[in-house]
Amino acid sequence: MRPGAAVVLASVSLLALAPGAPPTAAPPLPALLADTGGGSQLITAQAPRAKATTGTLTWWNLRNGTWTKAGSAPARFGANGLVEGGSRKQGTNTTPAGLYELPYAFGIKAAPVGTKVTYRPVRQNSWWCEDNDSRSYNRWTEPRPADCRATESEHLISYTQQYAHAYVIAFNYAAPVRQRGAGIFLHVNGRAATAGCVSVPAEAMRAILAWADPRRRPHIAIGTASGPTAIVRY
Repeated sequence: MRPGAAVVLASVSLLALAPGAPPTAAPPLPALLADTGGGSQLITAQAPRAKATTGTLTWWNLRNGTWTKAGSAPARFGANGLVEGGSRKQGTNTTPAGLYELPYAFGIKAAPVGTKVTYRPVRQNSWWCEDNDSRSYNRWTEPRPADCRATESEHLISYTQQYAHAYVIAFNYAAPVRQRGAGIFLHVNGRAATAGCVSVPAEAMRAILAWADPRRRPHIAIGTASGPTAIVRY
């Protein structure tokens, strides 16, 4: 799967065994996905169903052909749940399901100790342009360009809690489609559900940034256990 495609995070019960045989653990979640991005690090953000606003975020390492869990935390999603990334509409407060690259991180606070990914400090003139009429749509800008309205963008430094640390999710990023959505991040929890991002507790966000290694090509897979935003390995 590539950006914009629905990703399946399937829940699997114990494998079928002969009567009397000891139970065998289910395969790790990344082993059940149709695509993990080709790297050896993966973040999975799984909601139980499309309308859910909470779920679980787990980060994984692939070594010697086996995915192992590096950490896990409760996650929050959009206030209106999840939707397949290719059909998402801007302003719907939905989180796009799919498999996405993680191009760089940013934050109002300094990068956590051990951070290896590119980390951009948020400054007073740092904006994320979400104006569909701007040439800078779905891009970080410093300063905000004249064709990008402030009312249609995020002044990053204003989100002192959420953007203390954040990781850009490359949804609608490589070749932005207008009206599909902009500014989708993995960031620190706010007060409640998000406007479409994925959020986790502050300590989990710091741990993820210290863990991620660009040489291992980390991706994030967002999806549900079943329903239209889910797809099993095939």
